[in-house]
Amino acid sequence: QMQLVESGGGLVQAGGSLTLSCAASGRTFSVYHMGWFRQAPGKEREFVAAISWSGSNLYYADSVKGRFTISRDNVKKLVTLQMNNLKPEDTADYYCAAKNRGYVYTPDYDSWGQGTQVTVSA
Repeated sequence: QMQLVESGGGLVQAGGSLTLSCAASGRTFSVYHMGWFRQAPGKEREFVAAISWSGSNLYYADSVKGRFTISRDNVKKLVTLQMNNLKPEDTADYYCAAKNRGYVYTPDYDSWGQGTQVTVSA
């Protein structure tokens, strides 16, 4: 199982930017699809973005399309979520996750990080 550690969360004003990072440990990082999910207080965890093992396929929720960008570095075992033009509704705990097969939009991932908090003030 892969160990995932997120970082980069914080407090930002609406319209601002944040970059979340997810550092992975494990020899097989490069064969895993990687995803970002978020969970706001009182709400279910929801898909944000995902990237295929090769980095050639990117997936985004409609709510973040055009504002967020996911990328990965298989040598550094790192996944990044660049978040621009943040909105108060983006406020949530953000989680990095890994899976090696299946539909990237559903939360049945094999490994999860502990989460990092993002707060966007109006």
